[in-house]
Amino acid sequence: MQKNSPFLLLSAALVLLLFSFLLNVSLGSVSISSSEILNGIFTGEWTKASREQIILNYRIPKALVAILAGIGLSISGLQMQTFFRNPLAGPFVLGISSGAGLGVAILMLAGSAFGLAAFGGAINPWAIAIAGTLGASLVLLSVSLVAWKVKDSMTLLIVGLMFGSAVSAVISVLSYFSGAEALKLFTIWSMGSLGGLVWDQVWVLGLVIVIGIVPVIASVKSYNGMLLGESYAKSMGINPDRLRWLMILSTGLLAGSVTAFCGPIAFIGIAVPHLARIVWKTSDHRILFPASALIGASLLLLCDAVGQLPGSAQTLPINAVTSLVGAPIVIGLVLRKNFSKEF
Repeated sequence: MQKNSPFLLLSAALVLLLFSFLLNVSLGSVSISSSEILNGIFTGEWTKASREQIILNYRIPKALVAILAGIGLSISGLQMQTFFRNPLAGPFVLGISSGAGLGVAILMLAGSAFGLAAFGGAINPWAIAIAGTLGASLVLLSVSLVAWKVKDSMTLLIVGLMFGSAVSAVISVLSYFSGAEALKLFTIWSMGSLGGLVWDQVWVLGLVIVIGIVPVIASVKSYNGMLLGESYAKSMGINPDRLRWLMILSTGLLAGSVTAFCGPIAFIGIAVPHLARIVWKTSDHRILFPASALIGASLLLLCDAVGQLPGSAQTLPINAVTSLVGAPIVIGLVLRKNFSKEF
């Protein structure tokens, strides 16, 4: 391959992202051409005022959320797979996203489950995001305390999975005792959604994602050293303990914020890093991190476009669409003969 081919592929991935963005905002219950969207954005002239509202206040925010969520989940998934040297590790293995789910479950289900308050219908989206953030922060703090005591990465992975299982059990108990309306609302949230966020929430999510990426940028070379194990990394002057803390902080911010604002979104964090390795044919994280970010954003945009069921007023839950797309990818990866050679 030519020396500049990785950068040509990154350029192609950027073009794919732009195409996916235009496709996403043009499809829906009302189909709007890309030329009209571009003309309206750059000139402010729209054929109908209703279309301006649809594009600027619903579809573009939703597409930006898809990009941010795709970037956050893909980068956190790549960090997990590299640090734990586990090809099936994802952004949710430390239980941080389960913690976000617990926060939302307490908000939606606890009052109904224990008769503390009657369920009163819709809940403010900010309240849901804050509850999810608090739940994710609680689990992040717990995992951090364990990481301070435990030096072995595999033990940390197991403890993280146990945290997730325990939190899921608590959510199951709350679900069992909650009322029908509250349970329905939580079930819908757990299916994931990229819509319903106002511009202020999009900016907040974007800021958290940017902050979560900073530790990644600061430790790219360390992730390359971790490919051959902690002992080799130490011989290169890499501090695995410092990298562990940066990884927990970054993943907590990225995966926790996405889950808090969008609900759980499956398979993006697991499948996308493998797709990046296959397409770019490299293990250099200076390439893999931006590649995963671009592919993750594009894939989630395309999944959302499919989930919108163009021409129909109905939409599919984004979690269902990503699972239908991601599951065959992961199965194919498992069946590949050289699967274990990637790590």
